[in-house]
Parts: sequence; C-alpha cells; structure tokens
Amino acid sequence: MTQKDQPLDFLWFIPSSGDGSYLGSDDLSRPADPGYFREIAVAADRLGYSGVLIPVGAACEESFVLAADLAARTERLKFLVAIRPGTATPAYYARLASTLDRVSNGRLLLNIVVGGSAEELAGDGIFLPHDERYDHAAEFFKVFNELIETGRSTLDGKYIKAIDAKLGLPPVQAPRPPIYFGGSSDAAIDFAGGLVDKYLTWGEPPAQVAEKIAHARKAAAAKGRHASFGIRLHFIVRETDDEAWEAADRLISKLSDEAIAAAQDVLTKNSDSVGQARMVALHNGRRDRLEVSPNLWAGIGLVRSGAGTALVGSPKTVAARLREYQALGIDTVIASGYPHLEEAYRLSELLFPELGLPGPQTQLRSSFGDRQVFGGGGHGGNVKLTSAS
Repeated sequence: MTQKDQPLDFLWFIPSSGDGSYLGSDDLSRPADPGYFREIAVAADRLGYSGVLIPVGAACEESFVLAADLAARTERLKFLVAIRPGTATPAYYARLASTLDRVSNGRLLLNIVVGGSAEELAGDGIFLPHDERYDHAAEFFKVFNELIETGRSTLDGKYIKAIDAKLGLPPVQAPRPPIYFGGSSDAAIDFAGGLVDKYLTWGEPPAQVAEKIAHARKAAAAKGRHASFGIRLHFIVRETDDEAWEAADRLISKLSDEAIAAAQDVLTKNSDSVGQARMVALHNGRRDRLEVSPNLWAGIGLVRSGAGTALVGSPKTVAARLREYQALGIDTVIASGYPHLEEAYRLSELLFPELGLPGPQTQLRSSFGDRQVFGGGGHGGNVKLTSAS
C-alpha cells in the first residue's frame, strides 16, 4: 500500500479563545466557554476524529487543564496539547504530561509551540531571540524526555539546570507520548530533526509543502531519525464547489478593509515567526488574491495569526486536493472550520466518506448491522410516528 492509499489521520480543533460564524466581527460570535468546548469534544469523539488540538497562548484557556476536563467526558479522543518551553520547568511539565496521560488512559499527544510573538513571549517571561529559543527548547526537552522515559534527569546546560530531577509516576504510553511540532525556519527544522515524531506544516501550496518536507526529512536523517508529517488546515466543504466558495465569501463578508490592514500590521510587526511571514506572503493582505493554489484559500489569514488557509470545495474536490498533499508524505490532518461545532459535523458527514474514513453513519451501521435506523433512511425529518397496536 502506497503512502497516498493509507487512510489519513484526522484531528479537529478546540477554539479555546472563542469561536464564531464571521471573521473579524462580533456578529454571531461565541465567547470562550468550557461548556461549548465540551460540546465540540464530545461531537468530535463520536464523529470519527482521532483527536483534537488544544492551542496555547495568552488569549486561550490553559491547555493541560482544558484537556483534562475534556478527557473525562470523552472515550476515544486523543488530545494534542500545546506545551511552551520556558513557561514552567521541564520537571513540572513532565509531571503534568505524565498525569494527563495516566488519567486519560494514554490519550495524550504533545505539540511543541516555541512561540513567534516577542510581545506575548515577554509576558510569559521569555526574552530569548528567535534561534536561541530552539537551543533552549532542545535543553528543555532533553530533561523532559529523560524524566518521562527513565524517571530521572540531570543537566547543567546553558539554559536549563536540573540536578537529579525525578518523576515518580510514568505515563501510560511508552516510552513517552508522541511529540508534534511545526516550524519553518532553519533553526526550527534542525531542532525538529533531533526530536519530534510528527513534523507539522501550515497549509501552503503543495510545491512549498514539498520543499519543507524534504528539508525536514534531511534534518531528521542527519541525526539518524525518521519523522512523519502532518498539515494544519481549515476546511470549507459544501455539497458543491459553488456553495463552498459562497460560504468562504460569507466568512469574511463582515471584514472591513481597515480591520484587515490593522491585523496585517500586527502580524508583520509583532512576529518573528518565519511560518507567519510565509502565511502573510501568500496574500499580502489583498482580497483579490486569496486562492493561492487550486482550492487553497488564504482568506482566514487576513486577520488570524497562525494557520491561515482553508481547502474550499465539494467533498470530491477537497478529497482530491488532500490526496495531493498525501502523495508528498502527509499522513495527518489537523482540521478546523468556523463555527467549530457545526463544521465538525459537516466535515465528517461530507468529506470522510470520500476519504474512506469512518464517520457517524459508518459507526451506526456497525452498531446496528444492515438494518435501517429510524425507518426513513436515517434522516430525522422522515421519521413517521405510529401508534402501538
């Protein structure tokens, strides 16, 4: 079986800083609410997603605490929890990670976020320049991994000092929970080559993604390691291509030119992230050049930091685009869509069948065999109520 024939691993996203139906507008917005996050996690758990990404940042709920809450309310879902080196010691994070893996029965994944906003990092007490942040992270994870894998670690490093650090209780997963990471700079990719299990890229045109994957593969091989690859994308999938593009236009329909200019100013001036610069360069704040590759739309990046592109189209169209990424080596998709509760359903119901992934209908059929559920083809609107006789 070739890479492109393997089923994709699909994760969803918990919008822990809030959600909504329009970008750059308070209309139909949803504040950060733990009850809402639980709704999304429970839905993702039953809809066929393998896990959810929980982000990190000053505007977000704390990732480990939120993951622990959601783990208690779900059954199979894994939690890709963001961890930012420097906001706590590696020993403390090792205890957090081990405990979360234990209470979730081995459902923890770790996502390293070194950070690209100097202003936000300063608020967290981190003042290192861009490349040095990766040197610091390498020392951090040396201690972290040794604690998780062996229970002890000592390091007298330039950035991290730990003398006979101990971890009393190991995680469920051995030797440790898998580590994910995304970064586009040379320093980031060199760091990834020596450590991570899953290298992530934001949704760039396939040719650019191919270059990054080749670079990351070479960095891992130079250190005698092998990495697999994932992509972070938004999705706007509807029954037809025209409907999907109409939904994309609607998402930014309340976004003013002034709001775009202000957001782009912040994204370019307050970030030293190479990945963020690559996102901005796809559109340079212009509404008239948002389809940056066939069906790859950069409208979300007009005002959102980080992942700023979406695949737009019918299920067949979007599945074809995903297979192009899969042929490059991508085996994991971390997906999202606005608003996240409704779009979790829409993506599972429309796109998963095209990709051969089990969605809610597949799970129902496996539970009930070949019998039709609800008599009317399984659609609630066709249910006929009859009196018992």
